[in-house]
Amino acid sequence: MEMKEESAIESLKQKLFQHKDLLLKVAREAIFEKKVTPSLQNVPSFLLEPMATFVTLEKNGHLRGCIGSLEAHQPLILDIAQNAYNAAYKDPRFPPVSSKEFDQLSISISVLTPPQPLPVSSEEELIQALVPFRDGVILQKGWRRGTFLPSVWESLPQPVDFVKHLKVKAGLSQEPWTPDIKVFTYRTIVLK
Repeated sequence: MEMKEESAIESLKQKLFQHKDLLLKVAREAIFEKKVTPSLQNVPSFLLEPMATFVTLEKNGHLRGCIGSLEAHQPLILDIAQNAYNAAYKDPRFPPVSSKEFDQLSISISVLTPPQPLPVSSEEELIQALVPFRDGVILQKGWRRGTFLPSVWESLPQPVDFVKHLKVKAGLSQEPWTPDIKVFTYRTIVLK
């Protein structure tokens, strides 16, 4: 199963890298020109397939915005445009990006594989099951949910710290582990 999954991810990666320049252009236009709905004429059919994405903006190496979708619900090219726009202008953690910042922004697009359930029965089991720098993680209990992209491992390389901070993000920081906590993992292909 692992070999088949790796092959599928590699195939997706090759397709995405074939269209990397166009996808980054769509993200830049969504931010710099506020073009949230790119033209779909003459777009390769692969880019019209539903996929989940996150768009991350950094300014001088620091997070400046990050918005995305955990589930595929619209064509890839539209998801990127809308998430790029929202990362620049709608991330509640930051004021909207100003035109003076455009030259200082770096854009990265993370395309997510479909989230897979990770059956764990304790926080300790979760910590042991995670593969640092590979796994993106969704932690969910009822309506509360939080995720960390695999890139978060760069600032939280220890699984214990990664899970602790993810619990805070999901609003579960003080709660003991209960059977109704659900965990999903996914991988990302990053375009910069």
